[in-house]
Amino acid sequence: MVNHPIGATICALIAAVLFAVAAVAQQNAAAAVPEREALVRALVRNPRWWAGIVGDAGGYTMQVAALALGAVLLVQPILVSALIFALPLSARLNGIRVTARTTATALALTAALVCFLVVGNPTEGNSGAPLRHWLVPLIVLLAFVTVAVVLGSVAGASATRALLLGTASGSLYGLAAALTADVTHLFDDGIAHVLGSWQTWALIVAGLLGVYWQQRAFHAGSLAASLPAVTIAEPLAAAFIGLTVLGEHFRTGTLGLIVVALTVLVMCVTTVALSRTQAAAEASRA
Repeated sequence: MVNHPIGATICALIAAVLFAVAAVAQQNAAAAVPEREALVRALVRNPRWWAGIVGDAGGYTMQVAALALGAVLLVQPILVSALIFALPLSARLNGIRVTARTTATALALTAALVCFLVVGNPTEGNSGAPLRHWLVPLIVLLAFVTVAVVLGSVAGASATRALLLGTASGSLYGLAAALTADVTHLFDDGIAHVLGSWQTWALIVAGLLGVYWQQRAFHAGSLAASLPAVTIAEPLAAAFIGLTVLGEHFRTGTLGLIVVALTVLVMCVTTVALSRTQAAAEASRA
């Protein structure tokens, strides 16, 4: 890897902006779909939604470039800033004023997530864990996703539905991220080995379901209710799989572990707070 922190920072910032624009475009397209209309069918006919998909593709490309130029612990915290770019952009597009409380809550969430990545400083995992090591953590994570989907599907408040479905989506993205390392190493043994591996198909299914439930979350409520949930659930789910399956561990002492636990608490509290604040803003506007 070439060590070029300035280039990595620039690429990561561009990726964050592209991710933010993509999320706003997709949420705007999903929110415009009437409740009784098939969501997926409506989205694939919407040019704005496809523009969001293109933005995501550009963001992932810049993320790969950033990781090629700099360390993960430099790049990932910068990518979290997509949340800071997306919320004001969404508010402006929908004619909602961003309050000082919303801004402060979003900044606190971003700072907590950055602190989680930097202080925890997790080691790289070992790819190639056998299926038996995956079974229990996979069942636990999928059970959590199922509960979030079920509760999100029956929740009365739109902000609550968006929050829960966003959590399910982010958790699936985290699972996909954890599976990516395994699939990447499978290419060393040829494409036939990749196509014959359960990890490859699990990665595809997790990624597609993550995209689907993210669109459902965007359809259910505002970006402030759904995107923060996606943002925090992804690294937490990936960390869960890393710690229980891939042999990762946090490179920090007891004090650092306490800080990591506090950052997780702050992330959960601020995510719920953002959802409630946005719901109140929409109710006031109505």
